[in-house]
Amino acid sequence: MKNVFFQPEDRILCEALLASAAKNGDSLKTVPGIAVMLAKHFIGSPYSPQLLNTGIAESLVANLHSFDCATFVENVVAMSLTIKSGGTELPHYLHMLEKIRYRNGRMNGYPSRLHYFTDWIHDNEKKGILADVTAVLGGIPVKKRLSFITSGRRDCPPLRDDAVFLEMLRAEDACTSRGFHAIPKHAWRKAEAQVEDGDIIAIVSNRDDIDVLHVGFAVRVNQKTRLLHASSKTGSVVISDATLNGYLQEKSSRTGVVVARLLPSL
Repeated sequence: MKNVFFQPEDRILCEALLASAAKNGDSLKTVPGIAVMLAKHFIGSPYSPQLLNTGIAESLVANLHSFDCATFVENVVAMSLTIKSGGTELPHYLHMLEKIRYRNGRMNGYPSRLHYFTDWIHDNEKKGILADVTAVLGGIPVKKRLSFITSGRRDCPPLRDDAVFLEMLRAEDACTSRGFHAIPKHAWRKAEAQVEDGDIIAIVSNRDDIDVLHVGFAVRVNQKTRLLHASSKTGSVVISDATLNGYLQEKSSRTGVVVARLLPSL
């Protein structure tokens, strides 16, 4: 695979996790069960922003020693799918990481990356990896003119290429036309009982140009849902002190949630 970026410590971490999973028979668990196990394993790992922007050439960045919120979810999902499939080596994990991070599962330049998280959910639902259960849980349609990525063209080296910029505009147009469903935060308590451990939780932004501002996993603590996530506030992967309802109420910028459920098997 071309344009892969990882540190030696990431290979060591990857192979240790896969060896441990094989020894413990973790492939017999459901994918959400594996995801919760792995997400908890990474508690305490440091938070690092902007991990995927390594330069002009798009690279498959595999980083298992530090995370931002999106790469935390991606790496946990990719590793969970690798374990479920019986993969035991780094290339198996890299294949899964490329599959979930890029449109149609193939890295083909900057625009092929699923930059908007609702687009990430949509594409991975088509791949049979997860189901967007937001509407089933009471979500309502949301329409936004997504433009956050292209509006930052000046500060994004890949977008200075006109062809790349136009392709990214087309991707944003597709996301805008499709829209998405979200559970308003005032309706969260009604939906909460139907949320399961390992569900992917995306926090919807109040801005018109972007869909989601944060992501993590749902975990039950004392019968209440909390967020297991890479937190910029704490600087590490944590289970939130607040319940997810409390987390939503803390800021007006958090308007609701999108819920995606990993399918139990491949």
